[in-house]
Amino acid sequence: MNRINPRKLLLSKWTAAHPRNREKHFLVTELFCDEEGTVLELELQAVLTKRSERTAWQALKDDERWSMGWK
Repeated sequence: MNRINPRKLLLSKWTAAHPRNREKHFLVTELFCDEEGTVLELELQAVLTKRSERTAWQALKDDERWSMGWK
């Protein structure tokens, strides 16, 4: 399990373990927080296609789907 601090995710780099549509490398482009400043979701942008998807930040903890950095 990846250990991550949700406040430091902005502009972090991630590699998909099982790429789809040649989208392997992703960049966190935006954090979505509640009124108290707690991170709820983030936006991942594929480097190759610039496609964005919004997901819960806890999804990045799954090391079978994501690894930190670009590999």
